[in-house]
Amino acid sequence: MHEIRKFIDTISPMNNSDWDFFSSKLQEVKLKKNTTLLQIGKVENYLSFISKGIIRLYIPRVESDLTFGFLFDNEFVTAYDSLLTQSPSEYQIETLTETILWKISNKDLQEVYEKTNNGNIIGRKMAENMFLIKSKRELSLLSRTAEERYLDLFSDRPNLLQQIPLKYIASYIGVTPQALSRIRKRIT
Repeated sequence: MHEIRKFIDTISPMNNSDWDFFSSKLQEVKLKKNTTLLQIGKVENYLSFISKGIIRLYIPRVESDLTFGFLFDNEFVTAYDSLLTQSPSEYQIETLTETILWKISNKDLQEVYEKTNNGNIIGRKMAENMFLIKSKRELSLLSRTAEERYLDLFSDRPNLLQQIPLKYIASYIGVTPQALSRIRKRIT
C-alpha cells in the first residue's frame, strides 16, 4: 500500500489523518492473468490503483479486439466515463499479467472527496492527467504514421514490447499484426 501513498504524495501530499481515512476505504485484490475487471455493458463502480501488473482496455470484436489502452504499475485504472456517468461501459478491461490492485468504490471515493483536505485536488489532477493521456493518444492516431506510433510507444514504454502480445500492440497502434511485423523489420 505504500506505493499508492507515495504516488498520491507526488500529486498532492495527504496528511496522516486523511491518508488513514482514504486507506481504510481501499481493498487489496489479487488477480490472475487474463481476468476481466469490467465487462462491456456493465457499470464501473471502482477506481483502482495498480500495485503490480499490466492491464488492457479494449473493445471486443468478432474479427479481432480493438485495444486502445495499456496501464502499468503505479497507475490508476477505471472505465472513467462509466464511473462518472454511472452508465454501462462500451469497452472491457482485463489483466494481461498477474495483477495486484488497490480498489476504492465510487461511493467511498466521493466520501474521500468530501471529507479530506485535498481529496478533490488529487481527483482533479488525476482527471486532468487522464485527459492529457487521452488527448495525446487521439492526436497520435490523427497525425502520426503507424511506424511513428510504434516508435513512440517503444520510447515511452520499452517494457511494453517484452510483456504484451504483439497482436495487442498492433491493435493499439492501428495496424494488423502482419503490418506490425513489416514495421518491426524496417526498423531493425
